[in-house]
Amino acid sequence: MSPQATEPWAPPEAAQADLAYGAPTARLILSAGDLNDPTYKARWDEVRRGGLGGSEIAKILGLSKYAGPRHVYEEKHGRPVEMDAQLSEYAEVGQEIEDFIAYMFTKRTGIPAVPTPGTLANIDRPWMRSNVDRYALDPDTGAVVAPVELKNRSAYQLDDWEDGVPDGPALQVHWNLAVGGWSYGWAVALVGGNTLRYHRIERDEELIGLLIDTCGRWFERHVVEGYPPPADGLEATKDLLGRLWQVKATDVIEVPRAKAEKLRKRRAALAAQIKDLEAQKTTVENEMRLICGGKASVAEVEGKKAWSYVANGTFGSKRFEEKYPAIAAECRKTVDVLDVDAIKEKYPAEYQACCARVLRVPTKEL
Repeated sequence: MSPQATEPWAPPEAAQADLAYGAPTARLILSAGDLNDPTYKARWDEVRRGGLGGSEIAKILGLSKYAGPRHVYEEKHGRPVEMDAQLSEYAEVGQEIEDFIAYMFTKRTGIPAVPTPGTLANIDRPWMRSNVDRYALDPDTGAVVAPVELKNRSAYQLDDWEDGVPDGPALQVHWNLAVGGWSYGWAVALVGGNTLRYHRIERDEELIGLLIDTCGRWFERHVVEGYPPPADGLEATKDLLGRLWQVKATDVIEVPRAKAEKLRKRRAALAAQIKDLEAQKTTVENEMRLICGGKASVAEVEGKKAWSYVANGTFGSKRFEEKYPAIAAECRKTVDVLDVDAIKEKYPAEYQACCARVLRVPTKEL
């Protein structure tokens, strides 16, 4: 039976008022609305910039592979960088199927999961904010008892959800508990489009205290005082910095010699370490390849796979064409792609606007 064919669960009349807020230690600062409405969206963005929400905690702590502290900093100062098209579509799909995930959670557990009233702010620390996906209700009284976080995840992440909750969603639940004062919360994930996993997370006062302290100092320093966060080692930050500013190729900035030499020497030393470690890693992997040799594709230890050496790597198109020319001719297809060279020649400004900046360091000494 589809969720649309089921009558929506409604709390008893006595509990209706409780749904207006539902959080023991928070107040409602913005009612839920339509984000497609420009007026409401502007107000929502303003409220979002005034505090830290649950989805930003993992980013600030460097535990998100999609965004880091610098992303949060830019957003808080009104300079959000457009999300990658694939990630944006993934997030949109996740939002669209929230109702279905909530329905499946209720169907499996018997716990009603209903829409929340909007954005909450902690009473004592107004910068602590939360947009809870759903409220879990007591089936008998209809009272709000816990926040529910809903996630749409790929099949590759199933192992991460089997025995617990990955760090990012777990921190988001704990942040909701910190903002709203609940004693526990739920993390629910639809994995691979057909597998539901849900876990109850108990309130951890020590962790919540650490989050409040760390994120509070970050908010004061980088949002209130406006100091940019330092560089970090996240790939997401590298991608962000490559798209963050538009400057001319001829623009030059003067850097103190001591600073430049320190950074270049540090980078060169790390590059040498990486090269050496890569060589050591390849040596170990080649020994594994030699053990399999022409004997087997899988190496086992007491019936359990230790490693595999199978032909599922990058397809060699040129080698295939040379070895099987008739099949290659039969299986050709025309692909409709952008003519990048033509864009670069005819529309250089537009081409430049969509190019990420690349860091290149000359090998020659200063």
